[in-house]
Amino acid sequence: MADDDLQSIVDELAERLERSVAIDDPAIRLLAASRHFGDEDPVRVSSVLNRAIPAEISDPIFAQGIAGWVEPGMVDITAIPGALPRLCAPVRCNGLLLGYLWLIDKKGEFRQAEFTAAAEAAEQAGTILYRRLLIHQRSQARHEAILRELVSPDALIRAQAIDDLRAEELFPESAMQFTVVAVHCRTGGATPPPQEVALEAAVEEGLRAVSPDVALMVANRARAWILLAQRQPPTRLLISTVTDRIAGRFTRLTHAGAAPVFGIGTTVGRLDTITESYRHASLAARAALLVPGIGDVAYWNELGPYGLLLKLSADDLAGAAEVPALTALEQEDNHHVLAETLETFFDHGGNIRRTAEVLNIHRATLYQRLKRIEQVTGRTLENGDDRLTLHLGLKLRGLATALRDHLDGSP
Repeated sequence: MADDDLQSIVDELAERLERSVAIDDPAIRLLAASRHFGDEDPVRVSSVLNRAIPAEISDPIFAQGIAGWVEPGMVDITAIPGALPRLCAPVRCNGLLLGYLWLIDKKGEFRQAEFTAAAEAAEQAGTILYRRLLIHQRSQARHEAILRELVSPDALIRAQAIDDLRAEELFPESAMQFTVVAVHCRTGGATPPPQEVALEAAVEEGLRAVSPDVALMVANRARAWILLAQRQPPTRLLISTVTDRIAGRFTRLTHAGAAPVFGIGTTVGRLDTITESYRHASLAARAALLVPGIGDVAYWNELGPYGLLLKLSADDLAGAAEVPALTALEQEDNHHVLAETLETFFDHGGNIRRTAEVLNIHRATLYQRLKRIEQVTGRTLENGDDRLTLHLGLKLRGLATALRDHLDGSP
């Protein structure tokens, strides 16, 4: 048996025990499976066909605490229709959980020798998976370092990163399209370490949806970004699949109050312009964090004026938000009724009927408020420049407030 072959381990154990054997990763995704001996059940069949099992099956399994096991034990999933009892041997090495080895029995009656054999096979598998993990981590760390340099402000560093990427031969020689997807957490910089691990695991889950194209990632505290390299620009369906998988996995691994948002950068055709897609994706993710109504997935090319406003630094944004006309309105309007009316009016394109409906007031009341706004601000709503000043000022103030609140939540 080759010492780096999981398949050999499951095949040898299966023939020795005359039972089917499978090894999964820590998320219960299939890594290797033997032939069956008439002991397969619907869960095993689904795992072999789909390389994974759905959450409604995996959740009851995890609920039995298998992630903390250090020796084989019995898992009861007979509440699932057609499922048979299982022996689960945790696959570990150097204290790390690397997967699970499974045996099935119709009655759940395993001899002590089978427990021992499963533990020994799991130990062999642990050595192999640990070696793979080290190789993967070294490769991932190398790629992350190159990607960070690829978006460096220094042109010489970016040029070296491009040479390094080509040397790694990660992309085919044919023309490629590159798109950056930025992932930020709503909890900002206050993310605790366990959530940092959750973000990385969630992004890795999203990358699996990109196969067979290339997807590389960088993860750092409450932020991550993905470089998609494809022959065609990513479709909306692919972006939705990637973001849904990341969000779903992240939610399952963290508390209910945490959630990721996504920024989709422009698609570029050259490695030396990826920094442009990265900058746009980061600003789009910032918009998803700060601007109500944009949603959890923001496309740079759909941000409109927010794309320009978000390029301002926090200090410049706060300074630009100090519009004298709106300051006067704020001083006059302690309950923010007039400011809310004005913003709703602008957000509905100046449509009196829709604005009144949204505010749940009579049109005559709306006209009175708009007249009062003109008196207090010294601006005329029929004048295009005055409307632009007030509307842009409201957006700037909203962004400045959201950014200040966001920064106040960071350590």
